[in-house]
Amino acid sequence: MENASHSAMILLVEDDTNLGFVIQDILKAEGFKVHLCKDGKEGLMQFNKENYDLCLLDIMMPKKDGFSLAEDIRKINSDIPLIFLTAREMTEDKIKGLRLGADDYITKPFSAEELILRIKAILKRNPKFKEEILEKNTYSIGNYTFNAANFELTIDGKRIKLTKKESDLLKILATHIGQVIEREIIANMVWGDDSYFVGRSMDVFITKLRKHLSEDTRIAIANVHGVGFRLEVA
Repeated sequence: MENASHSAMILLVEDDTNLGFVIQDILKAEGFKVHLCKDGKEGLMQFNKENYDLCLLDIMMPKKDGFSLAEDIRKINSDIPLIFLTAREMTEDKIKGLRLGADDYITKPFSAEELILRIKAILKRNPKFKEEILEKNTYSIGNYTFNAANFELTIDGKRIKLTKKESDLLKILATHIGQVIEREIIANMVWGDDSYFVGRSMDVFITKLRKHLSEDTRIAIANVHGVGFRLEVA
Protein backbone atom coordinates (compact mmCIF):
# COMPACT_ATOMS: atom_id res chain seq x y z
CA MET A 1 0.00 0.00 0.00
CA GLU A 2 1.35 3.42 -0.83
CA ASN A 3 1.99 5.82 2.00
CA ALA A 4 -0.70 8.44 1.98
CA SER A 5 -0.68 11.89 3.48
CA HIS A 6 -4.05 11.19 5.08
CA SER A 7 -5.70 8.06 6.38
CA ALA A 8 -9.45 8.26 6.81
CA MET A 9 -10.73 7.91 10.39
CA ILE A 10 -13.93 5.88 10.65
CA LEU A 11 -16.19 5.48 13.68
CA LEU A 12 -17.85 2.05 13.53
CA VAL A 13 -20.72 1.48 15.97
CA GLU A 14 -22.01 -2.12 15.83
CA ASP A 15 -23.44 -4.17 18.71
CA ASP A 16 -22.78 -7.56 17.06
CA THR A 17 -19.29 -8.08 18.49
CA ASN A 18 -18.08 -10.69 16.00
CA LEU A 19 -19.37 -8.80 12.96
CA GLY A 20 -17.94 -5.57 14.35
CA PHE A 21 -14.44 -7.04 14.69
CA VAL A 22 -14.55 -8.52 11.19
CA ILE A 23 -15.67 -5.21 9.62
CA GLN A 24 -13.03 -3.35 11.64
CA ASP A 25 -10.22 -5.66 10.52
CA ILE A 26 -11.30 -5.56 6.86
CA LEU A 27 -11.42 -1.75 6.87
CA LYS A 28 -8.04 -1.54 8.61
CA ALA A 29 -6.59 -3.84 5.96
CA GLU A 30 -7.83 -1.34 3.35
CA GLY A 31 -5.85 1.44 5.01
CA PHE A 32 -8.51 3.05 7.20
CA LYS A 33 -8.15 3.95 10.88
CA VAL A 34 -11.17 2.47 12.67
CA HIS A 35 -12.58 2.81 16.18
CA LEU A 36 -15.19 0.18 17.08
CA CYS A 37 -17.87 0.85 19.68
CA LYS A 38 -20.52 -1.64 20.84
CA ASP A 39 -23.47 0.68 21.51
CA GLY A 40 -24.76 4.15 20.70
CA LYS A 41 -23.86 5.69 24.04
CA GLU A 42 -20.23 4.55 23.78
CA GLY A 43 -20.24 5.65 20.14
CA LEU A 44 -21.23 9.21 21.03
CA MET A 45 -18.53 9.43 23.73
CA GLN A 46 -15.93 8.21 21.22
CA PHE A 47 -17.13 10.62 18.53
CA ASN A 48 -16.39 13.52 20.86
CA LYS A 49 -12.80 12.34 21.37
CA GLU A 50 -11.60 12.31 17.75
CA ASN A 51 -12.05 14.09 14.42
CA TYR A 52 -13.69 11.40 12.28
CA ASP A 53 -14.11 11.45 8.50
CA LEU A 54 -17.06 9.02 8.31
CA CYS A 55 -19.43 7.20 10.67
CA LEU A 56 -20.72 3.67 10.09
CA LEU A 57 -23.72 3.13 12.36
CA ASP A 58 -25.83 0.07 13.07
CA ILE A 59 -29.48 1.04 13.64
CA MET A 60 -30.70 -1.55 16.16
CA MET A 61 -28.43 -1.04 19.20
CA PRO A 62 -28.80 -0.95 22.99
CA LYS A 63 -28.63 2.23 25.11
CA LYS A 64 -28.91 4.52 22.07
CA ASP A 65 -30.07 3.39 18.62
CA GLY A 66 -28.36 4.42 15.39
CA PHE A 67 -30.95 7.07 14.51
CA SER A 68 -30.62 8.77 17.93
CA LEU A 69 -26.84 8.61 17.67
CA ALA A 70 -26.97 10.13 14.17
CA GLU A 71 -29.12 13.01 15.46
CA ASP A 72 -26.59 13.71 18.23
CA ILE A 73 -23.65 13.49 15.81
CA ARG A 74 -25.37 15.89 13.40
CA LYS A 75 -25.73 18.44 16.23
CA ILE A 76 -21.95 18.32 16.71
CA ASN A 77 -20.93 18.02 13.04
CA SER A 78 -23.57 18.67 10.39
CA ASP A 79 -21.34 17.64 7.47
CA ILE A 80 -19.74 14.32 8.47
CA PRO A 81 -20.79 11.43 6.16
CA LEU A 82 -23.07 8.82 7.77
CA ILE A 83 -23.73 5.27 6.57
CA PHE A 84 -26.40 3.20 8.31
CA LEU A 85 -26.10 -0.59 8.68
CA THR A 86 -29.34 -2.45 9.30
CA ALA A 87 -30.91 -5.88 9.10
CA ARG A 88 -34.26 -4.28 8.38
CA GLU A 89 -35.56 -3.39 4.92
CA MET A 90 -38.46 -1.20 6.02
CA THR A 91 -39.07 1.79 3.78
CA GLU A 92 -39.88 4.05 6.72
CA ASP A 93 -36.45 3.31 8.20
CA LYS A 94 -34.77 4.38 4.99
CA ILE A 95 -36.86 7.55 4.82
CA LYS A 96 -36.01 8.37 8.44
CA GLY A 97 -32.32 7.76 7.77
CA LEU A 98 -32.36 10.00 4.71
CA ARG A 99 -34.15 12.75 6.65
CA LEU A 100 -31.34 12.59 9.18
CA GLY A 101 -28.94 13.26 6.33
CA ALA A 102 -27.59 9.74 5.82
CA ASP A 103 -25.20 9.46 2.88
CA ASP A 104 -25.89 5.77 2.36
CA TYR A 105 -27.85 2.86 3.74
CA ILE A 106 -26.64 -0.78 3.62
CA THR A 107 -28.92 -3.68 4.43
CA LYS A 108 -27.42 -6.77 6.09
CA PRO A 109 -26.20 -9.15 4.89
CA PHE A 110 -23.79 -7.26 2.65
CA SER A 111 -20.48 -8.21 1.07
CA ALA A 112 -17.18 -6.75 2.25
CA GLU A 113 -16.54 -5.49 -1.28
CA GLU A 114 -19.85 -3.60 -1.38
CA LEU A 115 -19.16 -1.91 1.95
CA ILE A 116 -15.64 -0.85 0.95
CA LEU A 117 -16.78 0.51 -2.42
CA ARG A 118 -19.58 2.54 -0.82
CA ILE A 119 -17.24 4.00 1.80
CA LYS A 120 -14.67 4.96 -0.84
CA ALA A 121 -17.33 6.49 -3.08
CA ILE A 122 -18.34 8.81 -0.25
CA LEU A 123 -14.78 9.66 0.83
CA LYS A 124 -13.79 10.54 -2.74
CA ARG A 125 -16.07 13.58 -2.46
CA ASN A 126 -13.61 14.93 0.10
CA PRO A 127 -10.56 16.51 -1.64
CA LYS A 128 -8.41 15.26 1.25
CA PHE A 129 -8.98 11.65 0.17
CA LYS A 130 -9.62 11.97 -3.56
CA GLU A 131 -6.09 11.01 -4.55
CA GLU A 132 -5.36 8.73 -1.62
CA ILE A 133 -4.67 5.04 -2.27
CA LEU A 134 -6.78 3.25 0.35
CA GLU A 135 -6.35 -0.33 -0.78
CA LYS A 136 -4.09 -3.00 0.56
CA ASN A 137 -4.02 -5.74 -2.01
CA THR A 138 -0.93 -7.80 -1.14
CA TYR A 139 -0.69 -10.31 1.70
CA SER A 140 2.09 -12.68 2.81
CA ILE A 141 0.83 -16.16 3.72
CA GLY A 142 3.80 -18.36 4.59
CA ASN A 143 5.86 -18.65 1.40
CA TYR A 144 2.95 -17.41 -0.72
CA THR A 145 2.24 -13.88 -1.85
CA PHE A 146 -1.46 -13.20 -2.32
CA ASN A 147 -2.51 -10.34 -4.60
CA ALA A 148 -6.20 -9.75 -3.92
CA ALA A 149 -6.52 -7.21 -6.75
CA ASN A 150 -5.35 -9.70 -9.38
CA PHE A 151 -6.90 -12.78 -7.71
CA GLU A 152 -3.44 -14.35 -7.74
CA LEU A 153 -1.28 -16.51 -5.48
CA THR A 154 2.46 -16.70 -6.15
CA ILE A 155 5.01 -19.16 -4.73
CA ASP A 156 8.56 -19.75 -6.03
CA GLY A 157 7.71 -17.93 -9.25
CA LYS A 158 4.62 -20.07 -9.84
CA ARG A 159 1.38 -18.13 -10.34
CA ILE A 160 -1.99 -19.57 -9.32
CA LYS A 161 -5.05 -17.76 -10.63
CA LEU A 162 -8.01 -17.69 -8.22
CA THR A 163 -11.67 -17.07 -8.94
CA LYS A 164 -13.17 -13.91 -7.47
CA LYS A 165 -15.00 -15.89 -4.76
CA GLU A 166 -11.82 -17.77 -3.84
CA SER A 167 -9.98 -14.45 -3.63
CA ASP A 168 -12.69 -12.79 -1.52
CA LEU A 169 -12.73 -15.75 0.88
CA LEU A 170 -8.94 -15.90 1.17
CA LYS A 171 -8.77 -12.14 1.75
CA ILE A 172 -11.00 -12.42 4.84
CA LEU A 173 -8.96 -15.35 6.18
CA ALA A 174 -5.64 -13.61 5.37
CA THR A 175 -6.78 -10.47 7.16
CA HIS A 176 -7.41 -12.57 10.28
CA ILE A 177 -4.56 -15.12 10.35
CA GLY A 178 -4.80 -17.15 13.56
CA GLN A 179 -8.37 -16.05 14.28
CA VAL A 180 -11.55 -18.09 13.94
CA ILE A 181 -14.02 -16.44 11.54
CA GLU A 182 -17.58 -17.68 11.89
CA ARG A 183 -19.18 -19.45 8.93
CA GLU A 184 -22.16 -17.07 9.06
CA ILE A 185 -19.93 -14.01 8.83
CA ILE A 186 -17.90 -15.47 5.95
CA ALA A 187 -21.10 -16.39 4.12
CA ASN A 188 -22.56 -12.91 4.50
CA MET A 189 -19.35 -11.03 3.69
CA VAL A 190 -18.44 -13.13 0.62
CA TRP A 191 -21.77 -14.39 -0.72
CA GLY A 192 -24.18 -11.87 0.82
CA ASP A 193 -26.27 -14.80 2.06
CA ASP A 194 -25.96 -17.48 4.75
CA SER A 195 -28.34 -20.13 3.42
CA TYR A 196 -27.70 -23.88 3.53
CA PHE A 197 -26.62 -23.92 -0.11
CA VAL A 198 -24.08 -21.15 0.49
CA GLY A 199 -22.71 -23.19 3.39
CA ARG A 200 -22.17 -26.19 1.11
CA SER A 201 -20.54 -23.95 -1.51
CA MET A 202 -18.25 -22.48 1.16
CA ASP A 203 -16.95 -25.95 2.05
CA VAL A 204 -16.10 -26.55 -1.62
CA PHE A 205 -14.21 -23.24 -1.83
CA ILE A 206 -12.30 -23.98 1.40
CA THR A 207 -11.20 -27.31 -0.12
CA LYS A 208 -10.01 -25.49 -3.25
CA LEU A 209 -8.03 -22.97 -1.19
CA ARG A 210 -6.39 -25.75 0.81
CA LYS A 211 -5.25 -27.30 -2.46
CA HIS A 212 -3.93 -23.96 -3.75
CA LEU A 213 -1.97 -23.44 -0.51
CA SER A 214 -0.69 -27.02 -0.24
CA GLU A 215 2.85 -26.26 -1.48
CA ASP A 216 3.72 -24.73 1.91
CA THR A 217 3.14 -27.43 4.53
CA ARG A 218 3.16 -24.84 7.34
CA ILE A 219 -0.15 -23.44 6.11
CA ALA A 220 -3.49 -24.90 7.17
CA ILE A 221 -7.13 -23.79 7.04
CA ALA A 222 -8.52 -25.31 10.22
CA ASN A 223 -12.20 -26.22 10.46
CA VAL A 224 -13.46 -25.30 13.92
CA HIS A 225 -16.44 -27.64 14.02
CA GLY A 226 -19.78 -25.87 14.17
CA VAL A 227 -18.14 -22.44 14.35
CA GLY A 228 -16.01 -21.49 11.36
CA PHE A 229 -12.51 -21.50 9.86
CA ARG A 230 -9.06 -20.30 10.88
CA LEU A 231 -6.08 -19.68 8.58
CA GLU A 232 -2.93 -20.92 10.34
CA VAL A 233 0.75 -20.48 9.47
CA ALA A 234 3.07 -22.55 11.68
